[in-house]
Amino acid sequence: MRKVGCLGFIVGLVAVVALFLIVQGWGGAGPAPRTLTVQIGEGSTLAGAATELEKAGAIPSARRFRLYARVFGSGDPIKAGEYRIAPHTSQSDILKLMQGGKVVQRLVVVPEGYPSVLVHDALAKADGLTGTVPVPAEGSILPDSYAFQAGDTRASVVTRMQAAMKAYLATAWAARKPGIAVTTPEQAIILASIVEKETGKPSERRTVAAVYGNRLRGGMPLQADPTVIYPITKGRPLGRRILRSELHAKNGYNTYAEAGLPVGPIANPGRASIDAVLDPAQTNALYFVADGTGGHVFANTLAEHNANVKKWYAIRKARGEM
Repeated sequence: MRKVGCLGFIVGLVAVVALFLIVQGWGGAGPAPRTLTVQIGEGSTLAGAATELEKAGAIPSARRFRLYARVFGSGDPIKAGEYRIAPHTSQSDILKLMQGGKVVQRLVVVPEGYPSVLVHDALAKADGLTGTVPVPAEGSILPDSYAFQAGDTRASVVTRMQAAMKAYLATAWAARKPGIAVTTPEQAIILASIVEKETGKPSERRTVAAVYGNRLRGGMPLQADPTVIYPITKGRPLGRRILRSELHAKNGYNTYAEAGLPVGPIANPGRASIDAVLDPAQTNALYFVADGTGGHVFANTLAEHNANVKKWYAIRKARGEM
């Protein structure tokens, strides 16, 4: 009897140790010595995911991982995507990571006022995107941060960017104020792109939009420097002063040489600039000039404007810029 009891004790002890090892193997520290990235393809099964995890060194055995997952896991399906696994992450936490779809978030950031050539550059440099795409139509992209997963195509990201702009413009246009200077959504984007490039102060956007609206209604040239630069660089920095010959060039964009709106946008305007064009400030101002602080001084008459310009030249001369 004593031998049987001793044998039973040993068997029980072995069972307890075995259970401890199993639990420890499932919930304890995993084998990954450093942060790993694992790609789980669309439609992958638990077995396929386990194989990829073993190949990457995130788990010791695909077979044991599947067994433990069936015994201890929740049974929820895993989700495709790119996963970043921290050093020594347990097998239990890896399963939860994949069931929760906590994939690596990669972003392409499009700042407000970015021209399409720079959007194209950002897409080309985005690690993880695949395929090629032409430079998007100017003004068709809504500035924002766009998430993507490794393996997504550049074309699919552009499609989302353009769909976002189309949706926002449709909503904003439907809520536009009556009597504004632009008569179509396309004109709104063109003017918004100029407003975007002409001021860095959010508080000025609606007033700048109103000035341009007043000039359009009066048949006056808009005289916006960024429209002179755009056909030369397609939105990239000019890197020098505008030449006198460039101020007189007639190319469909130059708002010094021709009255009215340019033939197309000169950048991708953000939501705030679109809103400013569709709900401009109430003002009779026709002119503005830099005030030396990053903002502008507005004027209703040419005489007032000339006085403001004189002050601005004095500021620049004092700075040694002239």
